[in-house]
Amino acid sequence: MARDAPDAEKAPASAARTGAAKSGAAKTDAAKTDAGRAGKMAGRARVRRRHHGLALSLIVLVVLPVVLAAAYLWTFAQDQYASTAGFTIRQEETGAASQLLGGLTQLVGGGSSGNSDLLFEFIQSQEIVEAVNDHVDLVAHYSATWPADPVFSIWPGATIEDMLWFWKRMVRITYDRSSGLIMVEARARDPDTAQAIARAVVAESEAMINMLNEAARRDSMANAQLDLEEALERLRAAREAIAEFRARTQIIDPAADIQGRMGVLNNLQQQLAQALVDYDLLLPSADSNDPRLRNAERRITVIRDRITEERRSFAAQDVTVDNTDYPSLLAQYESLRVDQEFSEENYRAALTALEQARSNAERQQIYLATFVRPTLAQRADYPRRLLLVGLTAFFALMTWAVLALVYYSLRDRG
Repeated sequence: MARDAPDAEKAPASAARTGAAKSGAAKTDAAKTDAGRAGKMAGRARVRRRHHGLALSLIVLVVLPVVLAAAYLWTFAQDQYASTAGFTIRQEETGAASQLLGGLTQLVGGGSSGNSDLLFEFIQSQEIVEAVNDHVDLVAHYSATWPADPVFSIWPGATIEDMLWFWKRMVRITYDRSSGLIMVEARARDPDTAQAIARAVVAESEAMINMLNEAARRDSMANAQLDLEEALERLRAAREAIAEFRARTQIIDPAADIQGRMGVLNNLQQQLAQALVDYDLLLPSADSNDPRLRNAERRITVIRDRITEERRSFAAQDVTVDNTDYPSLLAQYESLRVDQEFSEENYRAALTALEQARSNAERQQIYLATFVRPTLAQRADYPRRLLLVGLTAFFALMTWAVLALVYYSLRDRG
């Protein structure tokens, strides 16, 4: 019985080891089974037809355009030389003389900013193309390389509209609206022609500014002359109104007439004071029937009545043939006199404005200030081959990428 006890203890341990071994073998078999299934599901990557199509599209849409662009730029494209010119518009800081009175017209209208806008549009117009073509035969020059370089050339029989379209390609204009600076870059087949085109642009721009100056001078003189005529007519009317007033009222100056009447009134008041003094001196020594006393009283009464009459004539009594009293008379006269004074001031200001307009007409008010004269190139900077090839590659690659994304999106949905 003592020997059987150890054997009984060994039996459970042996059974545990056997169970663990079987469990490990089962896990190994399960792992092998899962690996086999995964291998069957993933399979080996293979090149399919769509991959060939994607590579072909990359070649056609990206590689081929880049190669063709590079081949054209380095084989057929002709060199271009650039001439740069920079200018701006300056205006003299002179005030208009018509500003002496606020109601008159300004002599010079518009600022340099507006003139710069006009010049910027003029350089891009058909008119300057025709004007520059008189200095340089643009069609003959730019069509000399046709059809060897069709991208950067124009056909020989180009119209003025075609030349305007090509002009905007060959002449680059940069305009800073805040400062009014204009930069012009003209490109041509040789440096001398490029410089000649830039000089022609500057010359025609200056001619356009001179034309604006001439128009401004004509307008300023016309406006000043018109202001002077209106001021003269107004002054003439004001003086005629005063003359008609004097003929109607038969009074040259109501103020002077009133001063004369005031002198009479003051004299009467002095006489009244003296009569009262005489009466007071006579009263103690004379009786009530004394003729001197009655004469003194009558004198005082007459003077007082005359003073009352004179005072009444200032306010209510009609003093002219057209039944006009002094207050109305003074109001009419003061109104006419104010109109005359204002007309005289207006006339003097108009004369000053006309003289100022004549002075301004003798000198240039706005002018073209060239701060960069047309340059003469020593090397050909155009066409920019590397930049054009890089842009071609970028846009071609973007196009190809977008088309590829669209294709795979439609394929996944289908």
